[in-house]
Amino acid sequence: MIAPVLPTYARADVSFERGEGAWLTSTDGKKYLDFGSGVAVNALGHAHPALVKAISEQAQKLWHVSNLYKIPEGERLAKRLIDNTFADTAFFQNSGAEAMECSIKMARKYQSVSGKPERNQIITFDGAFHGRTLATIAATGNEKYLEGFGPRMPGFVQVKFGDLEAVKKTITHETAAILIEPIQGEGGIRVPPPGFLKALRELCDQHGLLLIFDEVQTGVGRTGKLFAYEWSGVTPDIMAVAKGIGGGFPLGICLATAEAGKGMTPGTHGSTFGGNPLAMAVANAVLDQVLAPGFLDHVRQMSLFAKQRLAELKDTHKGIIAEVRGEGLLLGLKTVVPNGEFVNAAMGEGLLTVAAGENVVRLLPPLIVTETEINEAISKMSAACRKLEAATTKGAA
Repeated sequence: MIAPVLPTYARADVSFERGEGAWLTSTDGKKYLDFGSGVAVNALGHAHPALVKAISEQAQKLWHVSNLYKIPEGERLAKRLIDNTFADTAFFQNSGAEAMECSIKMARKYQSVSGKPERNQIITFDGAFHGRTLATIAATGNEKYLEGFGPRMPGFVQVKFGDLEAVKKTITHETAAILIEPIQGEGGIRVPPPGFLKALRELCDQHGLLLIFDEVQTGVGRTGKLFAYEWSGVTPDIMAVAKGIGGGFPLGICLATAEAGKGMTPGTHGSTFGGNPLAMAVANAVLDQVLAPGFLDHVRQMSLFAKQRLAELKDTHKGIIAEVRGEGLLLGLKTVVPNGEFVNAAMGEGLLTVAAGENVVRLLPPLIVTETEINEAISKMSAACRKLEAATTKGAA
């Protein structure tokens, strides 16, 4: 029998009918503590009153008009993002992959209008994840995502993550930009070496390249700053944003300096649904919360508390957990057992987590998570560890 939904996901056998805050309730009535947040999307948790109010009010007024006309709420959102970041301009679309596509096109167009059309190659890093379009899987460079889709789109050269000398050797007269996630999410919550992002900024300035940050997963408060680049002391020229900025509503944004965006003139790019009034209303409501006094302080406080508790969990279950990784509430556990086994065991205890590369389990709670909920998550993970330990002992016997 052909599946009614294309079977490109190995979906867990559970469905949810409602959510509130950090909790989800399945169709069979079981409650789950959500430390996946729709893969870092539900930054404010489920059914946040401010987001419900924003989308409900907007839905009664206007959904879609197209970018043939001005969209005031979009202009307001762009201005707020510009005021709070390095950027001078913003382009709205519907996903992280689309935001990355815009970023790639912008970098190549910049070099072209600057009189250097031969500069069309972008340096990326192993372990990256930039999306599922033909261009972004080429940028990602993971063979399992590329297999079977024909010739790899040219224009991307991949080097080892954190290897500055490899980057230097890879720069040629054809290089247009360097693209990196400030912290790799899908790659296994990998943090670059100290000073690495600053060194990339210096290389870009030295060689006339653009620096692109993929902050689809790290942005909108996830690391304890509005955007992760703020921790590095450097700014990019172009940045892709998505996931948390919509709080669960599809939205992607390409932010850029005026110089980087100078080639994106009328007709060079577009989006039918990008910047629609519904998305803009929700994103402005998300920013209202994230930019409110004390919000990011709370994220940093919960991060410190979670790291302390996770360190205790690791010390108690050394046969299951090898390492604690991450910044802010973008956290990971490198497990000794296969990470899928840990994810399943945690789900059995009523805790949702997300697998990542390097045998890491991602912990991505909503940014409104409390100490009580973190303690409950630790309790559930501890129970999962005990069951995995028992199974390992039984298997060895």
